[in-house]
Amino acid sequence: MNFALQNTLELLLIIGLGLLLQKKVAKQDLKGVKVIILSVALPAVIFVALLKIKLDSSLLIFPLLALVFNLVMLLATKYLLNTTISKKENSKKRTIMMLMPSLAPGLSCFPFIAIYLGDDSLALAALADVGNKIFVLILLYMLAVHWYHKRALKDLKPSTSSKLKGLGLALIKEPINMVIIVGLLLLSFGLNLDSLPGFIKNTALSVKVIMTPLVLLFIGMAVRIKSGEFGLILSLLTRRAGITFCLSAIFILLFPALSAPLVLLLIVFPQSSCSFWPFAHMSAISSMEENDKQDKPTFDINFAVNILALSLPFSTMLAIGIFSFSDFFINPTILLLIGFGMVTVSFIPYIIEKVKKNKESELSSQFNTYVGIDSQTSEES
Repeated sequence: MNFALQNTLELLLIIGLGLLLQKKVAKQDLKGVKVIILSVALPAVIFVALLKIKLDSSLLIFPLLALVFNLVMLLATKYLLNTTISKKENSKKRTIMMLMPSLAPGLSCFPFIAIYLGDDSLALAALADVGNKIFVLILLYMLAVHWYHKRALKDLKPSTSSKLKGLGLALIKEPINMVIIVGLLLLSFGLNLDSLPGFIKNTALSVKVIMTPLVLLFIGMAVRIKSGEFGLILSLLTRRAGITFCLSAIFILLFPALSAPLVLLLIVFPQSSCSFWPFAHMSAISSMEENDKQDKPTFDINFAVNILALSLPFSTMLAIGIFSFSDFFINPTILLLIGFGMVTVSFIPYIIEKVKKNKESELSSQFNTYVGIDSQTSEES
């Protein structure tokens, strides 16, 4: 059996086991599983991967590229993703602008990079995530606060500055970021995995093994999609993925000499699910508005929860699909066509809805005209 197909079936089987465990695992219990993944298993994997690469100043391009991608997606969200949202629904538009440009590669991307591409590519992805973290932790928080202050009933600028300091500390204290800092420091002194004491090396390698099955079980157990806004969110995520495919294709066309693993990394990493951090910022702003007795909230929190709920399984399936048919996806021309196709398809429900509303409006107008003529005829007779 094909290696990629065999791996894919194994991954889907573990996700399926997670789905079967849904009824046995309460929602609050999943938080503990998530903490183990993000604070223990994933940092161990990244630590091992980092200490296998050779430190080079050219590696700084990866966090920079991720940050540029986030900023481009922010503009794309404003001018492409938000076009299908009603002008009256400003809270939804701001919510989409916070979530759609953000990336959460930890659960939706890193495990598959580790399986299909190996530790070298995972280390590069971890470095790229540093740029993404700067965007989601600092720049998106500043954007949320900017919107809040434009609409706030009270001036809370002192709390804003203190919150930014807190976010800076959170950025440093997060286990994944601590591991990246320690790993880069060790590499700068010429040390690698084999240079470490045996018990540290073996501990990291032992913990590393649990990550993939744990992440896949978590994905299966956590998928609980609420109905109502499913169609709208699915179309938004499809458009986001299509735009991302187009951006990846353009970059690959500009640099045709890139190796196949690097090309796949540039395709898969930007397809990561939406980050939880913007949701945390929105929740903080929502709490401030409750204190201010703001009757028109800046963000739609329930809508944000539904986006996050659908984003993880959507990105997971995309990552598995890309790696399963890697020979197909590494062709930039095909990738560009897929991207344009997904963007086009995502607009179809909006176009159908608009045509339907226009027809209803025309019928209503014709009916009113008919009723008016009929009543006028009755009065004359």
